Amino acid sequence: MKHIHFIFNTLFFLTSVCFGTRVMYAQTSDTPNVIIIITDDQGYGDLGYTGNPHVQTPNIDAFAKEGIRFNNFYVSPVCAPTRSSLMTGRYSLRTGIRDTYNGGAIMASNEVTIAEMLKQADYKTGIFGKWHLGDNYPSRPMDQGFDESLIHLSGGMGQVGDFTTYFQGNRSYFDPVLWHNGKQEAYEGYCSDIFAKNAIDFIEENHQQPFFCYLSFNAPHTPLQVPDSYYQRYKDIDPASGFDGDSRPFVAMSERDKEDARKVYAMVSNIDDNVGRLLQKLEALNIADNTLVVIMTDNGPQQIRYVAGMRGRKGSVYRGGVRVPFFVRYPNKWKGNRNIETIAAHIDVLPTISEVCHVKMPEDRKIDGVNLVPILEKKKVQTEDRSLFFYWTRRYPVLYQNMAVQKGQYKLVGHTDYNAQIEGFELFNIKEDPYEQYNLIQDKKEIAESLKTDLDRAFNELMASENILNQPKILIGSEHENPVFLNRNDAGGERGIWDQEEIYGKWDVSIAEGSYNIKFRFVKPVPKGGTMFLETKGRIDQLKNEIDNTEYIEMTNVQLPKMDCDLIPFYSVGNKKIFPFWVEMQKVNVDQ
Repeated sequence: MKHIHFIFNTLFFLTSVCFGTRVMYAQTSDTPNVIIIITDDQGYGDLGYTGNPHVQTPNIDAFAKEGIRFNNFYVSPVCAPTRSSLMTGRYSLRTGIRDTYNGGAIMASNEVTIAEMLKQADYKTGIFGKWHLGDNYPSRPMDQGFDESLIHLSGGMGQVGDFTTYFQGNRSYFDPVLWHNGKQEAYEGYCSDIFAKNAIDFIEENHQQPFFCYLSFNAPHTPLQVPDSYYQRYKDIDPASGFDGDSRPFVAMSERDKEDARKVYAMVSNIDDNVGRLLQKLEALNIADNTLVVIMTDNGPQQIRYVAGMRGRKGSVYRGGVRVPFFVRYPNKWKGNRNIETIAAHIDVLPTISEVCHVKMPEDRKIDGVNLVPILEKKKVQTEDRSLFFYWTRRYPVLYQNMAVQKGQYKLVGHTDYNAQIEGFELFNIKEDPYEQYNLIQDKKEIAESLKTDLDRAFNELMASENILNQPKILIGSEHENPVFLNRNDAGGERGIWDQEEIYGKWDVSIAEGSYNIKFRFVKPVPKGGTMFLETKGRIDQLKNEIDNTEYIEMTNVQLPKMDCDLIPFYSVGNKKIFPFWVEMQKVNVDQ
C-alpha cells in the first residue's frame, strides 16, 4: 500500500506541475498545519468583534465571524503562566512557572511543548515573537522543540531582561536587536511587522510539509510604541465614548487612560493588518483549508479601557483578567460561523492539537487540559464537573490571595487570609452575573465550601509539583550555549527585583567545571575604588576596580568547579552593594 500511495502522489505531482495546479505535497488531513497567533496584554474588549466601537480590526473580526468562537475561554492572569499552560497543557506551577520575573518565568526543560509533540509527526516548527519561558539553555524555544526561533528576551522588549533593546528607550520596538536561533541579529522596522514577516516567510518556505507556526506578538504590551501612521487613526478619538445607554459596569477613564487606549488600539490595528497578510498567504499557497488556525490573547488589558463590562484586568482572577477571545478555524474538518459556550481554557489547546494531528500526548505526566474536538464536532460531552484554577501574586502563590476556582456556573474568589472562614471569600454565579457584581457567599455557603475544597486540593497539589520544589536551573558552561547571558528577568532575590541598583539578586545555576571570563554590566556606570564580588556556593572571587565611571567590570580566567548554586554578583563601593544589570559568562576553550 505504501508503494501504491507513493506512485499515486508522484503521478499527482507530475500532473499538477504540467497543468499548473497548486500542490500540498506531504500535507494530509491527518497532519494539518497548525498556527497559533497570540497577542500580549490585548484584552477581551480590544476587538471590533467583541463590541469595541473604536478599534479597527477588520481581519480578525472577519476571521471570528467565519470561524468557531469560544465565548467562555480562560487563561491565566499574566503572561508567562498562560504561555506555559498553552505550550504544555498543564497548569503553570507544574512546569516551574510561578511569575513573570523574579526568576519565576523559567520553564523546566523536562516539559513537553506542542512543538516537541508535533515533531513526532515530522512537523517543521517555528516561533516568532515572545517566548517568556526562559532565556537560557535548556529552556529556550530552540531547546524546547522549535526548529526556527526569532524572539526577544524576557517578558517584553525594552524591559530590563531584554538588554539588547532596553537602552533604546522610546524606540525599543523599532529596529531591534533580536535573538535568531540563539544569536543576536539586528533587524529593521517595527517589531510586530518583523515577527509577522518572518512567520510568513517560514510558512512559505515550509508549506510543502506540515508545519507549526507560533506567532506570539509582544504588542500591545508596554511600552506603548507604534508607527505614527497607525497612531494617526486614533489620535482624535475619545475611547470612553460610544457607550451611552449601556448598562454594563464600566470603569471611569482618566486622560492618561484614554491616551494609552489610543496607542493600544493603534498597535492592535497594526497586528490586525499583519494577521490579514498571514491569512492571505495561506490562501495564496492553497493551504488555508488544511490549516488549523487559532487566534487568542494571553490575559486581560494592563491599562483601564473597554473590557466588555467585565470586572478586573491583567493580573486579576476576575473575568476581566482571565477571559479572552479564542477563535478557531479549520475548514477541512469543522463548519465555521458558530459559537461555543462550553467553558474552555489554555490548558486544552495541547490535548486538542494532539487529537487533530494524530500525535500522542506525553503519557508520563498529568495533562490538566481536555480534548476539545468532541465539542468542536458538536458531540455531547460533560464538562460541568471540571474545576478551573486561577491564581497570581508576585513571586510565589499566596494562599487565598488573588486566587479562584470556577466550576460550572459558579466561581469562588479569594482575596483574604490563609485562615479565613468561608465568609471572607466571594462567590459568583457567572451565568447570571457575568460581571461579578453580586457576592452570593451568604446565601450559598454549601456551594462555596465545596469549591473551596477544590481550590485547596488544586493549590496543595500544584505547590507540591517537582518543578516548583526544585526550580529549573540555568546551565553555565554547556556547549549548547556559550557565552551565557544572565538577565534581570530570570534573577531571583528580593521581591520585585527589576532595574534597582542596591538590591539583593541571584541566579539559580548549574555550573560546569572550567575557566570562565565573566563580564558584569550595570544599569548606570559605577565609580572606581570598589570591589566586584562573585559568590558561588560559599566560594567568593573578588576583583578591585580601578576604572572610573565604567559600565562594565570583567573578571578573566575565573576557575570554577562543577556545582549547582546561587550565583550572587555585586559591586561593593562605599556603603553600597550594586547588583549588575546582566552577567555574561563565557567558558574558555569549550567545545562548540
